[in-house]
Order: sequence, then C-alpha cells, then structure tokens
Amino acid sequence: MNATEMVAKHEIQSGPADEASHFVLTFENNRHASELFGQFDEHLKLLEKQLSVTAVPRGNAVALSGSTLATHQARRALDYLYEQLQKGVQLEKSDVEGAIRMAQAADDQLTLPTLERKARLSMSQISTRKKSIAARTPAQDAYIRAMERNELVFGVGPAGTGKTYLAVAYAAQLLERGAIEKIILSRPAVEAGERLGFLPGDMKEKVDPYLRPLYDALYDMIPGERVERAMTAGVIEIAPLAFMRGRTLTNAAVILDEAQNTTSMQMKMFLTRLGENSRMVVTGDPSQVDLPRGVKSGLVEALSVLDGVEGVSTNRFTDKDVVRHPLVARIVAAYEGRLVPSTGGDDD
Repeated sequence: MNATEMVAKHEIQSGPADEASHFVLTFENNRHASELFGQFDEHLKLLEKQLSVTAVPRGNAVALSGSTLATHQARRALDYLYEQLQKGVQLEKSDVEGAIRMAQAADDQLTLPTLERKARLSMSQISTRKKSIAARTPAQDAYIRAMERNELVFGVGPAGTGKTYLAVAYAAQLLERGAIEKIILSRPAVEAGERLGFLPGDMKEKVDPYLRPLYDALYDMIPGERVERAMTAGVIEIAPLAFMRGRTLTNAAVILDEAQNTTSMQMKMFLTRLGENSRMVVTGDPSQVDLPRGVKSGLVEALSVLDGVEGVSTNRFTDKDVVRHPLVARIVAAYEGRLVPSTGGDDD
C-alpha cells in the first residue's frame, strides 16, 4: 500500500481548478504527523503561503481549503513528505519547499485538459549511507536522471541551483556502491592564472580555496574520516585542471566545476580524458566568466559544439531553481533582467 492510500482519508469536492475545494487528510502515525506539520505548524504555514490554501491542523489530521488545483497540490506535497518521514528522513524547510515546487510543476506540465493529474509525486533521489537527498525542482530531477543515463553531463545555470552539490553527491553514491573506483574533482584556478607555485604550501593547500564547495558536498555525503582516508589513498583526488593533460581517466567519476573559466583548449583537453566506465559532469555559469577579455569560454563553446551528440546531456537551470535563501533567487533574476551576461568577449 502506498503512502497516499495508507495515510489519507479524503472527502473531496472535485471541480474546475478555480472552484473551491475542502477536504481532510488524516495521518496514521501521530509522531510523523507532528513532524510533517512542523514546529508551531511552520510547514503548514509555508504550504499556505506558497499555494494560497488554508491548512488547519486537527490532531493528526489537517483540513485543506482553497481552489481545487491548489488543494490537490497541497495534498500531493503532504503525502510525499509523509512518505519521506516513514523512510526515516528528517524534514527541513527546504524539503517542504521542494515538495511544493514539484507539486506545482506536475500541474504546470499538463497542457491538455484531458490529461489526468498525478496523485503522487515522484522525485529522483541520491542516497549514501550518511544521507539521502531528493530533487527539489524539476530541473534538479532532470539533472539527476541525466547523470544516471549519460556518460557526459553539463549542468549550466546560476549559483544556488544545486548543480555542483548534486554532481558531487552522485559521485559519492557511485563510489559507495562500487560502480567506480575513484572520484576526481577539478576546477580552473583562474584567479592565480593556474600558476600556483607562488602560493604557500603543498599542491593540496594551494588549490583547496578553489575547491571548497566540492569538499563541502563530499563531507555532507560521506563521513569525514572516510573522506580523509580516501584522499590519502588517492580514491578521492584533487586534480587542478592544468595537471589533467595526458591522463586517461577510467573507472572514475570526474567533476569539473566553474567550467565557464576554462579556455577552449582546456575544455577540449578535459573532455578527451574520459576513459572506460567513467562518468563526467561539467558545471558552470556562462554569465560569470572571469577569463581575460577576448578569450572564449570553453564551456560556452562546448555547449554549442556538443549539442545533439549521443551520450551527452545538457541541463539548464534558471533563477526558479535556486534552492538557497529565497532572496538569492530574486537577486539572480534581477541581474539576469538588467545586466548583459559576460561571456569572455567573443561569445555574444
């Protein structure tokens, strides 16, 4: 029995999306119901704000009122979140926001009135022994599915959309399952011109500041002591882009972050390192190129050259996919609306 059938007793007045609807959802597990509603019913208040519904808790039940469309979206979001609680997931505000986004997106994709609305949400997930994360936007869902199906995936879009975090999480999942033998993380050190010799410390210390976002995602998915052991053993490798030349990367998950700051030659060199049983993910934001004026971005060129090539997937994110603080999404939208993106001079 699925979560919706098990937890919900619905009294639904069906009708057009703009008609009023009222029904009650009853959840069998009182503790899960309390966690679902949130401390001081904060999750229900978020549901009310985002979907323009009224959600009134009554013990282990909640009465939903609003338009037919909005109340059905609220029901799908709550059913999904309750199902996650049954699996042992601890809900955070971002999980609730993600479920609401996905519930709305499921209806936005229905362009024909004859299409039936989905009763339940289905989101792609990445899981390790330490943590499980689910897609929080349709773009994230498509991105995770693309990494499962393709050997080379591009994740392109603004900061805060989860493209780098999800790529590292997926690599950690592959490593834990034994599908690959190592993870290789790379990033162009544009600020130092990739001439890192003048910086103090060994190579790891020189490039660490540039790779901090990748480290953060690794430690989020894998226990810290295991990360340290894996790095010592070379199972997790930090490889500055300038040091990748001449290598063939087999049985590995390879991630290139901040790829908008690669040159055309660097990008071609990196992409041709792909070996047997390897997966490669390239992430970047073409609107934030830091290359010298007149130097073409390797990411921008690759997106054009590889368009339509079998085995390559390009996934684009927008400000609507920002999963950080809501203000970040508004900042991204404001900049995209008022500023002409820089693409290194030759890419307009």
